[in-house]
Amino acid sequence: MPPTQPPTAWDDPQTRRAWTKLIACAIAGQVIWPVVWVGLLAAYVIMSITWTLWLFFIPMLYSFYRAFLQPAYFTWALRTRRILQEYPWQAFEAPESGIGTIPDTTAGDVWLSFPHPERSDEMVPVVLRVHIRSAWWRRRLGRGFSTEKTAQAKTVWFAGDPRFAAVIAVPGPRRLYVIHQRPSYGKSMSAEAAGATPQALDRARRAGIHVSDPHSAASGTPGT
Repeated sequence: MPPTQPPTAWDDPQTRRAWTKLIACAIAGQVIWPVVWVGLLAAYVIMSITWTLWLFFIPMLYSFYRAFLQPAYFTWALRTRRILQEYPWQAFEAPESGIGTIPDTTAGDVWLSFPHPERSDEMVPVVLRVHIRSAWWRRRLGRGFSTEKTAQAKTVWFAGDPRFAAVIAVPGPRRLYVIHQRPSYGKSMSAEAAGATPQALDRARRAGIHVSDPHSAASGTPGT
């Protein structure tokens, strides 16, 4: 962790540099993958030899998939920044993790547990639900035994609220990755279900989390 803990993770220059690399990769991918797909397609059309389809098909399919997926990298980069601008980094040594075995998971779901912000004796599990940038983390968490790869994620930096959403990283920070509870993006999460104080709810909303307002719901007004 930085020698002096800043008020938010975003106040740390190293964090801002890490995010800049994240958004730069998203921009580069938005340019590179469509160009690769169009280039492969053009090469195939120009060559016009049937058997060359097998040489180009898999690279064309993958580059088209990445070009289609690339806008989501921008979305998650912006969500990453909003969370980092609101919460400070916390460091957890070997946080509990697993694969499946907890409610609301399938056999292959990887999850991490972090302390409840208001009840330190209670742990809140968060499933790695998002495909974007998840492969590195999925290969290193939840194994239940130590390997050279799992050791790379032994210490986890955490910025956020496990009841809603957070950014995790390995020290540096590196490998920025957004984790969230299922309703946090898209459909609003119930404020009652989260069991958070009004201050925690306001902070989560400032970080871009969709949390319903129980008072608005009671009066018939849509929540945030």
